[in-house]
Amino acid sequence: MRVPEAVSRAACFLSLMSLGLAPGVLRAQEIGDETGAGEGALFLLLPVGAQGVGLGRAMTALATEEAAFWNPAGLAQQRRRTLLVYRGSQLAGDATAVSVVLPWERVGTFGASYLLLDIGRQELRDEFGNVLGSISVRNQAALMSYAAAFPGRIYAGVNVKLVQFRIACRGQCPDLDTTSSAYAIDAGVQAEPFGRIPLRFGLMIAHAGTEFQVINEEQSDPLPTRMRFAVAYDVLRHLEEDGLALWLTLETEDRARDPGSPSLYAGLNLSAADLFYVRAGYVGGKLDQTNGASVGLGFRFDRFHLHLAKSLTRSVVSGGSQPLHVTFGVEF
Repeated sequence: MRVPEAVSRAACFLSLMSLGLAPGVLRAQEIGDETGAGEGALFLLLPVGAQGVGLGRAMTALATEEAAFWNPAGLAQQRRRTLLVYRGSQLAGDATAVSVVLPWERVGTFGASYLLLDIGRQELRDEFGNVLGSISVRNQAALMSYAAAFPGRIYAGVNVKLVQFRIACRGQCPDLDTTSSAYAIDAGVQAEPFGRIPLRFGLMIAHAGTEFQVINEEQSDPLPTRMRFAVAYDVLRHLEEDGLALWLTLETEDRARDPGSPSLYAGLNLSAADLFYVRAGYVGGKLDQTNGASVGLGFRFDRFHLHLAKSLTRSVVSGGSQPLHVTFGVEF
């Protein structure tokens, strides 16, 4: 018994609509699609990591172990081998990520990361209500990172990544199996050019690569390539308070193709002896569906650290509060 074509198309459409971020589909719902230029793999624009969420995504100028998902140049100053596990619920589904940071003295910092955005499963039924099978929708990204420090307090980094969108079938729906892949790079720099002045700059291009091809070349979309510029300042450095740092960071992001609709990010990161962190951030602009404030906390104990963050906006789907984002790390 074959699945009727109309049922197959309806099931696929409903699944992709629940995603809202699939390549080449439902363009009216795409993030920032105000000019009619479609983009694929929009899940790449979703935040990964509690540090970044707590800071309102203003991460491009900061040195952090989460930098593989924000600006790989931020890995250059890492000195400890670290394994990180990320977990967070997004509008489109549940996100899980793993990242390994491997500094190598005098050579640079290497990293490997994997991100899975699981949209979930949906049963496929015939006109009589009988279950014929189920379809699942997943987005994945695998990253290899490298970052290094250069004279003049300049840091540079690059990600090379494989991006994949997949619809998988179990049961009588083999015609729904779809896999779309693309290759991309992120390239970024950070600099502290003024010596005694604790001012950092960050610049990067994110998600530049091949197009997402769903069925054929005519049904492909470019990746959501973005340009980011950020500046960060340690407000407490001049007070000479040992162990205390308060970084204020401001950032703007826009499309590399067809710019003119920038997003603005702002964050505050207070740390005490690198043992306790309090964060706050704000997201605003035309390219984001989650404009609003966010907060976060972080703790370090011996080789372990835990970071929590929460967006204070309401879910556009359920109207309820946003779930927590968690990052757990262990140094080895």
